Amino acid sequence: MVIVIISILLVVAISRLLALQVDAERVALETVAGTLRSAIGIKIAEYIVRQDMAGMRRLEGSNPMNRLAEVPRNYLGELDAPDPATLEDGNWYFDTRARTLVYLVHNKGYFSGGAAGEPPRARFAIRLVYNDRNGNGVYDAGVDAMEGLRLAALESYRWTN
Repeated sequence: MVIVIISILLVVAISRLLALQVDAERVALETVAGTLRSAIGIKIAEYIVRQDMAGMRRLEGSNPMNRLAEVPRNYLGELDAPDPATLEDGNWYFDTRARTLVYLVHNKGYFSGGAAGEPPRARFAIRLVYNDRNGNGVYDAGVDAMEGLRLAALESYRWTN
């Protein structure tokens, strides 16, 4: 009877520990993304003060990690079109060919979203925010009103547990 009770308690403790690990990964991902969004906002403010809208436009597609004074320990750097299946889970990298920042999910069973048929990952890019006055879906300097930049998730994703 004691062994059965201990076994049940052990199963409950392990499942709770796994849930905490998933929550920790989710919070870590969102914390890095939030820090990047703040850094991009500071850079945008700098460009606005200097009235350098062309400089702000050049940030689109750039590596957001370059805006940080210190990059996360799990940042692998800039890689040229790597195969995500060959990289260690739980790391960030910037794909120089696709111009995207990628996070490779460690707790795959609790993550949904990302590109179909590929390892679970969250992909982000710096995108221009503008008022598309002519409705063509593309920013046209002199026609459309530039409003800023944002760190955009390229595919929707969510965590479950």
